[in-house]
Amino acid sequence: MNIVFHQNFQKYSEKLTAFIRDFDAKGEELSNGQRNKIRIFDFKEIKINIKSFKIPNIVNKIAYRFFRKSKAKRSYEFACTLLKKGIGTPQPIGYVENFRLGLKDSYYISEHLSYDFTIREPFLDKDFPDRENVLRQFTRFTYDLHQNGIEFLDHSPGNTLVKKISNYEYKFFLVDLNRMTFHEYLDFETRMKNFAKLTPDKDILRIESDEYAKLINEDAEKIFGRMDYYAQKFKVSFHRKKQLKKKLKFWK
Repeated sequence: MNIVFHQNFQKYSEKLTAFIRDFDAKGEELSNGQRNKIRIFDFKEIKINIKSFKIPNIVNKIAYRFFRKSKAKRSYEFACTLLKKGIGTPQPIGYVENFRLGLKDSYYISEHLSYDFTIREPFLDKDFPDRENVLRQFTRFTYDLHQNGIEFLDHSPGNTLVKKISNYEYKFFLVDLNRMTFHEYLDFETRMKNFAKLTPDKDILRIESDEYAKLINEDAEKIFGRMDYYAQKFKVSFHRKKQLKKKLKFWK
């Protein structure tokens, strides 16, 4: 077993490790998907969020043991890096890896963040309160990622939590962190492509491209064209994969 805790939580290592040991029996279930499980535990004056990653197949068991960092370890390290760069994410607490002839299972522990909505809601609801302002501030948040050389590969609507700070101000927090790349500099096309998983909605893309254009002093139509190109390309690819999965299930 490999256990790593943030320096601010090392003195609580025994209690935190007990949460991992009792993961399936205690705590409040937040998510129980096909891939991962998330449970919430009361700890001191806060709640903590523990994410249990799906047990990998035999190939990945070996890969995560000897050649690649586990999803839990990446999540923790990436969260620490985000905070150092001033990017919002729930406070990382630690991670645990269990090994048995390779990686058996792994857990990422963070503070459970109380938030008002995910960015998905204003993306889908045209009548969402203060919608355009939220979308413009979210675009500026994405710009901050890019300026810090952060390519968040899972930059999709469910992976940004939003807290309302005042009537017109919002703060954004990234979750589901195990897939990102850090660069010295993000080129224009990589930046535009990074919007692709968010939405193919042209009205939203118009708002995002207008705001991003102001930030980089570029033509809004040019930016809209590239955002739209990557968003529609991803939409087609996504639906193709979905249809292929349906066909494979049928033949099984």
